Amino acid sequence: MKEEDINQTEEDEQVTDKEADSIDTEDNNIEVETEADDKDPLDIALAQIDELRDKYLRSVAEFDNYRKRTLKERAELILNGGEKVITAILPVLDDMERAMENGEKTDDPDVLREGMALIHQKFIKTLETQGVSIIPTDDVDFDTDVHEAVAMVPGMGDDKKGKVIDCLQKGYKLNEKVIRHAKVAVGQ
Repeated sequence: MKEEDINQTEEDEQVTDKEADSIDTEDNNIEVETEADDKDPLDIALAQIDELRDKYLRSVAEFDNYRKRTLKERAELILNGGEKVITAILPVLDDMERAMENGEKTDDPDVLREGMALIHQKFIKTLETQGVSIIPTDDVDFDTDVHEAVAMVPGMGDDKKGKVIDCLQKGYKLNEKVIRHAKVAVGQ
């Protein structure tokens, strides 16, 4: 290396050393000021612990209140969940009572049958408004999801094999969920 390059390199190193000393001095000043302004680290940690403990206790209390409220709402739903259905069925009960009272006044069986048929229709419509539907069984394929086979009828021919032949007890769905399977006889 040439002498000029060596001198230049030495000057650069001296400048860099001076800058580093000034930076170190600034950092030390900042640390000294920070320590003077701050409290004891133990006090800071204890304050944070108290704050976190308070948040934790509030969260636990809030969750406990939520749990109690949902249990209470659930119990009320179980006790009073059928209120809507009962309210819808009460008019049908009133019609039955009127039919019984009027049945004592007449001897005509056709009038009684007609009254019972009207009450039956009203009851079916009321159930339909509550989401209840009858599971179809006339000329349908046997489906284990909605039908329960209680009898197998042999000798019905190939066209009746696996089909519902007779319905012994109607089945019902509530909002597309089977609440009672239809009891049917199936062709074999």
